[in-house]
Amino acid sequence: MKKYLLAGLLVWLPLAITIWVLQAALGLLDSVFGWLLNAGRAVLPAAAEPLIDLLLKIPGVGVIVMLSGLLLTGVFATNIFGQWWLRQGSRALSKIPIVKSIYNSVKQVSDTLFSSSGNAFREAVLVQYPRAGSWTIAFVTGKPGGEAALHLPGDYLSVYVPTTPNPTSGFFLMVPRADVVVLQMSVDEALKYVISMGVVAPPLHGAAATPPIAAVEPARN
Repeated sequence: MKKYLLAGLLVWLPLAITIWVLQAALGLLDSVFGWLLNAGRAVLPAAAEPLIDLLLKIPGVGVIVMLSGLLLTGVFATNIFGQWWLRQGSRALSKIPIVKSIYNSVKQVSDTLFSSSGNAFREAVLVQYPRAGSWTIAFVTGKPGGEAALHLPGDYLSVYVPTTPNPTSGFFLMVPRADVVVLQMSVDEALKYVISMGVVAPPLHGAAATPPIAAVEPARN
């Protein structure tokens, strides 16, 4: 009986969690869209009231609006006219106290992570952490810069070490390139490996793709 119950649980648990996450995401988007519609009642004419009530009753309309908005924004941002307006908007936000600190920080991080020309989170590696001889998966985010780079002689890499099972929190490290083992697995495969706490191991990519861990000397204190 216990074996069959566990087998049934393994079938339904991933499906149930997937549905729950999708429902939560759809509910959040619909709530935001509903708030915008209700806020628009004050400026829209009375003739628009039936249309607003109809849109509020349609489930999932927030997702459609969000995707449409992202698509239109992307089209607007990829032409010369749109880029000029976006630059003007960024300059205006950069002159507002407090807002400029938040906006500039988020913009720099998002440009680094999501830009097609960026290198952040494009490579999975092995590093020794939290001590020599103990290895974990990390993601290369670039090279040290600014004042920190002046105090680091040699070739260093900036890496992000995610925690498990929640990879959105982690640690930022600057380590010598010689102490890093490059992995052939993709970033998605490495994330699955981290989230599953090592249970879901990615497949091997080539026989002699990377040197064995034993060939890498541990970092000296």
